[in-house]
Amino acid sequence: MAGSLLFCLEVFIALYVHDDIIRPHIGDLLVVIMMYCFLKSFFNFTVLTTAIISLLFSYLIEFLQYLKIVEILGLQRSTLAKVVIGTHFSWIDIWCYTAGIVTVLLAEKMLNRRKGINATL
Repeated sequence: MAGSLLFCLEVFIALYVHDDIIRPHIGDLLVVIMMYCFLKSFFNFTVLTTAIISLLFSYLIEFLQYLKIVEILGLQRSTLAKVVIGTHFSWIDIWCYTAGIVTVLLAEKMLNRRKGINATL
């Protein structure tokens, strides 16, 4: 449910928000949380494993942007490719992804504490 809501929010941001903070930074923070939710809905990985997979995947996409993968694949004219993959590497994006996963880990810890679960991440 949370993943679906985040997906709708990400689509809204991509289509209608054209600013210097929400779209480039909050969108990146939310997308890694959305990926985490997506993975958790299909796989029974631990919180930490799911968080690491989500973060590494985000880093991979950013690295592919550094390599100019959209151009390499000849997708410069594809709006979908440019929105989904992105076209510009940014260290700030790396920090946003990391902040998103830290947010996930803190939220999971608080939720587990409320449920009375003493499990580690």
